[in-house]
Amino acid sequence: MYFVADTPSGPPALADWIARTGTIVVEACQPPELRRAARLMERYRDAPMDFADATLVLTGELLDVLDVLTLDRRGFSTFRTSEGKAFSLVLDAA
Repeated sequence: MYFVADTPSGPPALADWIARTGTIVVEACQPPELRRAARLMERYRDAPMDFADATLVLTGELLDVLDVLTLDRRGFSTFRTSEGKAFSLVLDAA
């Protein structure tokens, strides 16, 4: 939503696309996930890691997906899963 927020039809178009394609949306805002996100943000405060980054790390762990499409090369080259696995930066592989 961040990237489409400035376009008036952006958020509704993205929401419609997500619904139409059957994209899986993982919720990371319940208390246990919020606590884990806060711990990650504290651990990587020098990177820095924001809430969006923390939820991507948590989602990657949950889905066992390490490929990340991000412009935050510095952060995601540093961040690790709870098992110590590194993320693969999709843009670097291209």
